[in-house]
Amino acid sequence: MLELANKRIVLGLTGGIACYKIAEFVRRAIEQGATIDVVMTEAATHFITPVTMQALSGRPVYIDAWDARMPNNMAHINLTRGADAIVIAPASTDFLAKLAHGMADDLLSTLCVARGNCPLLAVPAMNREMWLNPATQRNKVLLEQDGVIFFGPAEGEQACGEVGSGRMIEPDQILADLIAFFQPKVLAGHQVLVTAGPTSERIDPVRVITNRSSGKTGYAIARAAREAGAGVILVSGPTALPPPHGVQRISVESARQMHDVVMQYARSSSLFISVAAVADWYVANASDQKVKKMTDQAAPQLEFAPNPDILAEVAAMKGGPWCVGFAAETEKLDEHAESKRRRKGVPLLVGNIAQLVMDADVTQMVLFEDSGKTALPPQPKMQAARALIAAIAERIPRNTL
Repeated sequence: MLELANKRIVLGLTGGIACYKIAEFVRRAIEQGATIDVVMTEAATHFITPVTMQALSGRPVYIDAWDARMPNNMAHINLTRGADAIVIAPASTDFLAKLAHGMADDLLSTLCVARGNCPLLAVPAMNREMWLNPATQRNKVLLEQDGVIFFGPAEGEQACGEVGSGRMIEPDQILADLIAFFQPKVLAGHQVLVTAGPTSERIDPVRVITNRSSGKTGYAIARAAREAGAGVILVSGPTALPPPHGVQRISVESARQMHDVVMQYARSSSLFISVAAVADWYVANASDQKVKKMTDQAAPQLEFAPNPDILAEVAAMKGGPWCVGFAAETEKLDEHAESKRRRKGVPLLVGNIAQLVMDADVTQMVLFEDSGKTALPPQPKMQAARALIAAIAERIPRNTL
């Protein structure tokens, strides 16, 4: 699935050391199906060559406002017509000031002024003092009032050796933000709480009982909810997956830890999606020291106690969030999933066959609700997550905001 298929992007590079990172962004965006037309300021050519950008984009690179390669000599008009977005990355302090005040003294600034209805996305990159300068912050406010959308900046170590805000977000984050930009904002204004991954129940300091959940579905749903315009908190059990860009991840291990974090954020959330494969029991007689294996000793006897039922507790919360549950079954999906939905007291439950989706990149979701069941087609987990978010947005009551 190409996430930027049929999208044409005008990519503007301004002067800054972060130009070198944009080469990676171009490569990744084209892998996702995008067509990239590169426009560079003269300052940008001091940091990365037009030859590099032409080789990566596979298309001519434009610098001069008087470029005669355009039959009508109007590159500032032609490049944005039919484009799906203009992305300025890196966006320097000087260029943001130009945009804020409508200046048009080179090809890139002129095409931004002449862009018509083409969306303009800015990815700032500058020293922390330049970003925090009152003039720059005023320009940001003006640009946002004009409809310009900002990706970043991030905080961290900068090329000058200083540390702070103003650093350009990474290429994969720019790509994630660009993909998200084109997704319908069906959950705008919502605060979404998602659980994902397995839980890990301790036997002793080095041994645990867990399950085979990879966390892929939950992480995809958290990303899809964020793409749909929601603020997202992801409560995750142990997994090697990186957190989705723009999502706040809180890492936990045990079911009881997950319960405590969920209860902390549930009341301030409008939607709770319980995807995590939560252990039903924990080891009541877990050892504080490693249990030694003795050749003449029988296996240790583990005593189990029930974990809290996170989904049922949130669903029963007065004034709590609208709840969506998950059920991974090995047989009798319809019977077991619908029984779980009624037992937990949730309006929507998503079921699937565990052995078909464990560790896989493709899933098939079946939605169970009072009106019956709806089977979604088998599809990659990210695509399935977006379909589920769209289905939730159609069902969630308006008064949950």
